[in-house]
Amino acid sequence: MNTYPVKIAVFPVAGLGTRFLPATKDMPKEMLPLLDKPLIHHGVEEAVRSGCTDIVFVTGTGKEAIRKYFQHSLPLEQHLIEHGKTKIKEVISAIPELAKFHYALQEQPLGLGNAVMYAEKFCLKKYFALLLPDDVMVANPTVVAQLDKVRRKYCASVIALERVSDDDTSRYGIVDADEVEPGVYKIKRLVEKPKSGHAPSNLAIMGRYVLSPTIFKHLHALKPGAGGEYQLTDGIASLLTEEPVYGITYKGRRLDCGVKEGWIKATLVKALEVPKLREVVLQTLKEEKIL
Repeated sequence: MNTYPVKIAVFPVAGLGTRFLPATKDMPKEMLPLLDKPLIHHGVEEAVRSGCTDIVFVTGTGKEAIRKYFQHSLPLEQHLIEHGKTKIKEVISAIPELAKFHYALQEQPLGLGNAVMYAEKFCLKKYFALLLPDDVMVANPTVVAQLDKVRRKYCASVIALERVSDDDTSRYGIVDADEVEPGVYKIKRLVEKPKSGHAPSNLAIMGRYVLSPTIFKHLHALKPGAGGEYQLTDGIASLLTEEPVYGITYKGRRLDCGVKEGWIKATLVKALEVPKLREVVLQTLKEEKIL
């Protein structure tokens, strides 16, 4: 029985970021700024606040900026010291100390299921958290911590769920599940992007998981689906034949930064939380005669 807190967090960051081209031609999408931190930093902070000590990035070609970001930059730190900018130097110096960082190269972007397989050697046959950096979660306790609490109670994999409108079910993986306690569901099956009117529920899978190491065996056995990609949803569906899987409707707010519209909205939401920036946003809206 594994009742210890999850310590390993996996981030699949090998995608090409085509929705943000040309900005992402030479810069990883995960490095797009959300105020003064890149998207990936927000995810790492969530993992660390959840108790994770080891971060695994499954990267692809052209993602060197992520590795550099989580390393010390001694010339920059020295420059900041020499110019008396000690506060920001401390912020910069703390980034590489957030956790132990590990890297695995996914040679081709063949789907989320394939990406997760590359993290196997770092997970050491232990439960691990999987975070999709496109989703920035605002929650206290963190969404990963909420999942891990249920994982320790039921000794099983747990995925984050969110209720969506019936019109939106075709955009997500949807679960068919029985509620076993308020907000906690035992999953019977998963359907990837069901056609409109054919979804078994409106409980959609979101970008946070705590998974059993048994998932790797099922991912290795997968056959490629549409577009030659290996779907994590198919792997979890296969895992269900061997182990139970639960889901929770997490408490918190999801900022979808995977599309331009969501990234702009997330930037505004975050800016409105900072008094000085809030003034800038509201003043700009007045100047543009929107307010």
